[in-house]
Amino acid sequence: MKNIGIAPVLKRISLSMVAGLLFGLAISEMTYYFLKTGETRAPQVVELTIPAGTAEKVARGESIPTLPSTMVFVVGDTLVVKNLDSVVHQLGPLFIPSGSSASLNLDTEKDYSFACSFQTSKYIGLNVKSPLTVGTRVLGVLEAGLPMGMLIALYSIFALPLKKQSVL
Repeated sequence: MKNIGIAPVLKRISLSMVAGLLFGLAISEMTYYFLKTGETRAPQVVELTIPAGTAEKVARGESIPTLPSTMVFVVGDTLVVKNLDSVVHQLGPLFIPSGSSASLNLDTEKDYSFACSFQTSKYIGLNVKSPLTVGTRVLGVLEAGLPMGMLIALYSIFALPLKKQSVL
């Protein structure tokens, strides 16, 4: 009677899982390296300054190059808006009188679209993301690597069958 031992099968599955995890690590870390956008930083105070003459330019339909239409934050950031213009401006719940400032705590992961008086579109997007941690990076490696390892193991078992060993 011919028999395939369990040891070669386990060895092949183990090697396939290691190969899958290495592939997942490579893909995950390359993606992180090329797409990182600063979410690894600690929460901080982000300052946005409305320059003098902004209301006049917005009324003429001109956009202000120093004022982005979308901003990305990390949970825990505080947005401080300083108004150097001669009129009151609004950013969502904030009303900022001329020559003063107001702040907004961003403590919830969410994409906001706020009414905004210093944008020609009258809206500004605030994207608040959770900070990227080592745990989320490891999770990414596992979520890519384990399924790939399983696929490699299945492929190796069906495409490259093990040699049968004869048992006396």
